[in-house]
Amino acid sequence: MKNEREIILLNISGEDKPGLTSSLTHILGNYNATILDIGQAVIHNTLSLGILFETPKGKESGPILKDLLFKAYELEIQAKFTPIPTDDYQNWVGLQGKDRFIITLLGRMISAEQISSVTDIITDQGLNIESINRLTGRIPLEEIGNLATNTKSCIVLSVRGTPPNKETMNLRFLELARNLGIDISFQEDNLYRRNRRLVCFDMDSTLIQTEVIDELAVRAGVGKQVKEITESAMRGEIDFNESFKQRMALLKGLPESELEDIARNLPITEGAERLFKVLRLFGFKTAILSGGFTYFGNYLKKKLDIDYVYANELEIVHGKLTGNYIGDIVNGNKKAELMKLIAQFENLNLKQVIAVGDGANDLPMLNLAGLGIAYHAKPKVRQNASQAIDTIGLDGILYLLGFNDAFIDN
Repeated sequence: MKNEREIILLNISGEDKPGLTSSLTHILGNYNATILDIGQAVIHNTLSLGILFETPKGKESGPILKDLLFKAYELEIQAKFTPIPTDDYQNWVGLQGKDRFIITLLGRMISAEQISSVTDIITDQGLNIESINRLTGRIPLEEIGNLATNTKSCIVLSVRGTPPNKETMNLRFLELARNLGIDISFQEDNLYRRNRRLVCFDMDSTLIQTEVIDELAVRAGVGKQVKEITESAMRGEIDFNESFKQRMALLKGLPESELEDIARNLPITEGAERLFKVLRLFGFKTAILSGGFTYFGNYLKKKLDIDYVYANELEIVHGKLTGNYIGDIVNGNKKAELMKLIAQFENLNLKQVIAVGDGANDLPMLNLAGLGIAYHAKPKVRQNASQAIDTIGLDGILYLLGFNDAFIDN
């Protein structure tokens, strides 16, 4: 009879069946074994189950292993036993105190090359992968390789360790994402990641797939001039306030009826309606903080059930734009200030806030929020934001928060 406890890793593989885990843990319970860790995954109805258990002190492991083998034979599954030295177990336990990070891969499809390249970087940084999970549903065969479909793929890797240089790691992920056409998010897995409560959005080219001021300019016959000013401002080449005033002046005389027609036909960004439905269901507050116009922001507020809208107010006299605006210009710094005020009103820490935008005037709020996401953004914004989504729709934000298709779509 042994005087010391034994630590044994039981690996089970085979066809997934109801009651399988219950049967095995029932045997361990009969022998008063202590389960130190347990994990399970099912891929295409094939189960992979691991149970790390400790035998009671003074008890032999033979009878336990014999009963487990008999049960495995009865269930038509394979069982493998690996003894774990106490020192190895203690070293493994010591890793649990290290930093934990979540690495999220997003794209229309996730390839073996992409996963391999990401895991190479993880290995180079001395991090250990604890788990890999898929958050999106399975893709039908007929949709694989069909870029015309709005398929989504998301794989999440939970890793532990302390990277020697987080900045270098992020830069490598950024370069890899650009070269392989994938989004890679690297987040610290802390309390705030699991407790986000407010999401603030830019409007133009974020919630909607257009710059409204450009649409207005086309109706006013000054499309080319205004678009050139808009693009220069979004790239951060000229001051936003000055560019705003220049563009507003060019819109003088445009009938209000044109605004109504544009509002009714705003092209909502892919995934936006699904995103807001889920955010509302789970109690998130939402806001539009836009350098665009309240006329269109209020339309989206009703359509998507948004809590707050702050944007620029057009001056309309006798049914026509005057070329002027009412109140302060909502520029980049104003967006960040408004986000801070909403968070205070909602009694939230800024680390619980998510900001989403695409232009240079979004950077102040992206950098201030706990999670700043550059969405299909300009190069300057993409390089300066901590997170980015370039490959799929706005509902990709749900995966960065850890939501699973199987849960949110039911």
